[in-house]
Amino acid sequence: MEIAGRPIGFGRPVFVVAEISANHDQDMKKAVRLIHEAKEAHADAVKLQTYTPDTLVNKDSPYYHLYKRAYMPWEWQPELKKLADDLDIVLFSTAYDKTSVDHLQKMNVPAYKVASFELTDLDLIRYIAATGKPVLLSLGMANWTDIMKGVDAVSGYSHAQLGLLKCTSSYPAQPQDMNLHTIQTLEQRFMCPVGLSNHCLDRAIPIAAVALGASIIEQHITLSKDSIDASFSLLPSEFAQMVQDVRITEKAMGNYVGPTKSEQAMLGLRRNPKTGKRGCESQA
Repeated sequence: MEIAGRPIGFGRPVFVVAEISANHDQDMKKAVRLIHEAKEAHADAVKLQTYTPDTLVNKDSPYYHLYKRAYMPWEWQPELKKLADDLDIVLFSTAYDKTSVDHLQKMNVPAYKVASFELTDLDLIRYIAATGKPVLLSLGMANWTDIMKGVDAVSGYSHAQLGLLKCTSSYPAQPQDMNLHTIQTLEQRFMCPVGLSNHCLDRAIPIAAVALGASIIEQHITLSKDSIDASFSLLPSEFAQMVQDVRITEKAMGNYVGPTKSEQAMLGLRRNPKTGKRGCESQA
């Protein structure tokens, strides 16, 4: 898989995504600042969410007023895309219906995410896959049947590039609900990049995910613990620390057997079988 010219998968650097979600608080200045903070924290990408309350739920839904308060105005998004391009950070979005796909196509986003709650909307997944852009399917709440149908919907397009995101759809998620070993299971079964869409604030979770083979880490970022999605989001300093943890973990994941370069000087301190002592004497 490749997003905006960046290869993603085994042996490649982990693709770190800063999810803005509703943490812009419908303030354009905050949205701009979040993109700057993501860049400063060394994220590879920022992700938006493209919906309106009316395209997402009925007006009598108990969630209507939440989404009305949380959605990002669509007229902001082309300007935010230009800002991200100027900062050399990838910007893409979650599309929730066909109208949002059409809007994002006009912006020429380099990839799409399908949220966990839309994984069973196979018509939407096919519509996205038909764009020819890479598709990331989030798997919160999904069973094997759900996953297979979603993968098949993308795989029906010969040019399609697919990535899967392990996700636990609770906010915030708890460590005991993460089931991170499924990252390896999904990689083995579908032979595509697998990552983590993370709603858990425990610092160990992204580290463990990368150690288990995650190629993508998506984490929410916020400017304030008072924002709408702050309960499962990281402040910029925390996000930067997470990125550092990911990069350190990457460095530690080699598979070489034998003395490393840093160990060469220590070989002379092995116990000499002739003298029974450590030292630089010949070990022949």
